[in-house]
Amino acid sequence: MQAISSISDLEALYDVVNPLSIEKVARQLTPLYQQWINASRFVVLSTVGPEGTDASPRGDVDPVVHIADPGTIMMPDWRGNNRLDSLKNIVRDERVSLMFMVPGCTNVVRVNGTAIVTADETLCARFEKKNILPRSVIVMKVGEAYFQCAKALMRSRLWAGEDESDKTPSAGDFLREVKEDFDAEGYDKSYPEYAQTRLW
Repeated sequence: MQAISSISDLEALYDVVNPLSIEKVARQLTPLYQQWINASRFVVLSTVGPEGTDASPRGDVDPVVHIADPGTIMMPDWRGNNRLDSLKNIVRDERVSLMFMVPGCTNVVRVNGTAIVTADETLCARFEKKNILPRSVIVMKVGEAYFQCAKALMRSRLWAGEDESDKTPSAGDFLREVKEDFDAEGYDKSYPEYAQTRLW
């Protein structure tokens, strides 16, 4: 298998770029982009660091981020597995990307920019839920925002409402694959109740 090694060779395989795909890029969050993002409870946070790249799903019952102003997005870091992959990357390399999704909508909105991680007490307190505060907040400076065309979500029928979970291994199955004596069934049975106590 031969890798494509130049941009010109790559571009030769494709048609001329659609001018609208360039013209649609906004340098800050316009009112319509703010409306769209405020409707989103799920985002994929992408970062890069010395060990490589990371893409982390983030979700909330309310809007998944807070728009402080047209150029600033804030996202609380709620409890997870404590690997801190995304946060460690941001501390070492400020480049970040966000991909927002809204159930039933076949467009996605992408925002690229730079970010910091802060444990500022006043800022963390703004995101309090059920008397729980995030340990830190990601503060992103917007570099560009644009919507992604609907073809990928249309092809995948992501919002078709079909339950295809029976086609996939469970979390317990994944763990047992690397640790042969792991109680996969017990883990899968108890996890939903356990997770409910640690959503924030």
